[in-house]
Amino acid sequence: MTDLSSITSSATAFVANQTAQIGKAADDAKNSFSAALTRVQTTVGLKPKAGFTAGPTYEATTLAGQTKAAINNTVSTTVNAAKSVFNIK
Repeated sequence: MTDLSSITSSATAFVANQTAQIGKAADDAKNSFSAALTRVQTTVGLKPKAGFTAGPTYEATTLAGQTKAAINNTVSTTVNAAKSVFNIK
C-alpha cells in the first residue's frame, strides 16, 4: 500500500509545477504582446526608434514625423508664396 504522505507530496509538487508553468506562460504572453505593441508603435510613428521626438531623425524615421515635416513644408511653401506675391519680406 502507498503511503498517504507520498501521494500528498506528489499532488503538491504537481500543482506547484502547473502553477509555475501557468505563470511562465502568462509572462511569455505579456512580453510577446509588449514587443508586438512596441513594434507597431514604432512603425506607425507613435514611438520614435532612436529616442528622438523632434528634429530630422524623428522626421525621417517615424510616420508622425514625416507627416509633421510634410505639413510644415506645405505651410512654409504657402506662406512664402503669399509673401512673394505681396512683396512681403
